Amino acid sequence: MGKAAITLTVNGAEADGLVEPRRTLADFLREDLALTGTKLGCEQGVCGACTVLLDGQAVRSCLLFAVQAQGASVTTVEGLAASEDFDALQKAFSDNHGLQCGYCTPGVLMTTRALLDTLSSPSENEIREALSGNICRCTGYHGIVEAVKELTAAQA
Repeated sequence: MGKAAITLTVNGAEADGLVEPRRTLADFLREDLALTGTKLGCEQGVCGACTVLLDGQAVRSCLLFAVQAQGASVTTVEGLAASEDFDALQKAFSDNHGLQCGYCTPGVLMTTRALLDTLSSPSENEIREALSGNICRCTGYHGIVEAVKELTAAQA
């Protein structure tokens, strides 16, 4: 099977590529666009490390083919870092020890961004539910949840 031409918006800039139809969005982002903030963990959609925003929705980029993102807008953790909200998010995670090894952090940050775009003041249960699809083996989640709670309290 031949390659397919795709055009999408990644972190606010147009990105073009020529990809095999079976190439995942995660691989396209990491290998073709050198956006290595998106991590690959389980490659089965379970761990959440590859979470990106696709047209504003948190999705597992390891489960999507790049061709499925044709014409869409994708935000990776690199794009999140360019936003005004990122400094507050970074500070909250740092202040609450919401990260350790950092492998899960990009996916957690993208999930958090999608949550806060949907709910400006989520309850602790809503935070935990939203983050339940992100596996973190280091933090025990307490610091992550506290970081999100602090961030929403500061924005209220």
